[in-house]
Amino acid sequence: MNRDAEEDLPEDVQNNVARNGLRQVAGQALQSSGDQIVNPSTVLPWLFAVLGVPPALTGALVPIRESGSMLPQALLTPLVLRAKRRTRVFTAGALIQAASVAAIAATAALADGTFAGLLILAALAVFSLGRCLCSIASKDVQGRTIPKGERGQINGLATTASGIVAITLGLGIRVYGGEDLSAGSLAWMLVGGALLWVGVAVVYAGIREPVETDTQPTPPERSDESEEGWFGTMVALLREDAPFRTFVLVRSLLLVSALSPPFIVAMSIDAGASALAGLGSFIIASGIAALIGGRIFGSQADRSSKRLMSVGAALASATIILTVVIVSLPGFSGDTWAGTLVFVASYFLLRLTHTGVRVARKTYVVDMAEGDQRTIYTAVSNSAMGLILLIVGAVSSAIAAIHVSWALLFLAAMGLLGVVAGRRLPDVSRG
Repeated sequence: MNRDAEEDLPEDVQNNVARNGLRQVAGQALQSSGDQIVNPSTVLPWLFAVLGVPPALTGALVPIRESGSMLPQALLTPLVLRAKRRTRVFTAGALIQAASVAAIAATAALADGTFAGLLILAALAVFSLGRCLCSIASKDVQGRTIPKGERGQINGLATTASGIVAITLGLGIRVYGGEDLSAGSLAWMLVGGALLWVGVAVVYAGIREPVETDTQPTPPERSDESEEGWFGTMVALLREDAPFRTFVLVRSLLLVSALSPPFIVAMSIDAGASALAGLGSFIIASGIAALIGGRIFGSQADRSSKRLMSVGAALASATIILTVVIVSLPGFSGDTWAGTLVFVASYFLLRLTHTGVRVARKTYVVDMAEGDQRTIYTAVSNSAMGLILLIVGAVSSAIAAIHVSWALLFLAAMGLLGVVAGRRLPDVSRG
């Protein structure tokens, strides 16, 4: 334990570091477990297929889930900063997510078709707003209650828990899922997810935090900026800062690895993959990718985050193109073990490369600036990406209405353009 760092915390918090740490590990583990059950890249696309939701709406799952948690950050941050207890903000966000997942479960049990799809997307949008509150508040809670040198351990344990839960859930579906995975079965699974989010709220409510001013500096520019002027600030920064503008452009083109997995799931269902072999295997693949991705790519990002972003985009695009070609071959069928292997392997590679791209771009934005400028870059790029996700998601979903393969090829082309555009980025890593 880092005693010097712990002494920087208020005295009442110092006496509760171990207790607070355990609660944050438990809370993040429960949150990661809930994320696996409401995963927009595995469970929800499968639920859409079971309910007969059009493929075009499947392509909107990831954009709504991700943009909803990023886009409102500039607006909600000043509101969160006014709260004396950030644990209450996190608890409120967790309960919002619990209610949203319960609404998705009810929709799965009672509705179908396009109407069900629209209801689930609406509930997912509300879920994302709750997640946005949790995302903003969790960093403050951790900074107020856990000393430096111990925070990474909490995040690492939560990531590991997420992978373990995904593998366990996938194995459970394969072993106990029965001959088919019905809407009712998925609805009960989602009810379990809602209860997990209630558990998150209960665990975080018990964290002891100081009521007085933050123990760590709060990004001044996010509290000082007026809510009305933030969009203007974002536009001005993108217009005047060429390196940052290039980074946002490249990050936008790297959405290939984030948006393509749900289409792989949809394609596997169209090709005849069974529920038992399909969904369980996809969830297991997601868990394995989460377990090993950080270990593989962390050191690579420190050597050259720019190169890792480009390599990740290239591998994701190549995976998509190869998958589309194989699936288009005469006689290919998704209901064979070989067909299932093609889709699961493709999904695994896309999730793994997405982990690499995510680690690389987070490392890049940290390395390219210092101090307050780094915070500004992070906030502006997240807000910009919220808008871009909605646009790219709408375009890919419209293309998917024609055929899922064309949507995948569109995303692959974006990834290849990202590789080319990435060459314009300066190398900010120490190497």
